[in-house]
Amino acid sequence: MKFKEIHAVIATLREEYKGWKTPAVTIVAQCNGSPFKVLISCLISLRTKDEVTARASARLFTQAQSPEEMVLLTAEKIAELIYPAGFYRVKADQIALLSRRLTEEFHGAVPDEIDQLLQFKGVGRKTANLVMTLGFAKPGICVDTHVHRICNRLGYVSTRTPDETEKVLRSQLPPEYWIEINDLLVAFGQNHCHPVSPRCSTCRIADVCERAGVVVSR
Repeated sequence: MKFKEIHAVIATLREEYKGWKTPAVTIVAQCNGSPFKVLISCLISLRTKDEVTARASARLFTQAQSPEEMVLLTAEKIAELIYPAGFYRVKADQIALLSRRLTEEFHGAVPDEIDQLLQFKGVGRKTANLVMTLGFAKPGICVDTHVHRICNRLGYVSTRTPDETEKVLRSQLPPEYWIEINDLLVAFGQNHCHPVSPRCSTCRIADVCERAGVVVSR
C-alpha cells in the first residue's frame, strides 16, 4: 500500500467503524473513564476476549474506581471480580501492587508520560500508549496484535514485532491518526480482517491491500 493511500483507508475505516462493536477498553474511556480505569481495563484485556474484559472491568469498578479504593481490596477479591480474564490471579496481583504504588508515590494520579508508566509491573508499551491516547487524549500509537498484523498485511509497514511497528508508524503515520489508529484497526481486526481467513471479498479497502501473509480468505 502506498503511503499516500492511508488517508483514504482511514476515511473508509471511520465509516465502517460505525457498524462494528466498539473495543471494550474504548467503551470504558467513553463512559467517563478516568486514566486509572483505562489503565486497569487495559491490564485486564491482555490475552482476554473483549466481552470478558468488558464484564470483568464493570464488576471491578463497582467495587473500586480509584487507586485509593482499589487498595482496600485484597488481591484475592480482585481476582474473584475479574475472573475469568486470562491470568486473572497474576493480573489481580499487578492491579493491587500498581494501585498501592499510585497511592503512595503518585498521590493517586496516573502518570501521563510513557516512560513513567513503563515503570509499573505489567505495563508494556501497548498499555502505556493506550493510557496516553484514551486516558489523557495525548499523542501516542498503541500497537497491539491487530495493529501490527493489519499494518503489515496492508503493506503499510514491513516489521517483525509490535515495537518495530510502533517505531515505523511514529515516523510515517500522519500525526492526526495516531490516537485513533488503534481503535480503528482493533475493531477492523475483530469484525472483518480476522487473523485467519479474513473477509477480503467484502472488504472496502481490498483494492489497496497487499494481503501480505494471507493464505486463505473469504
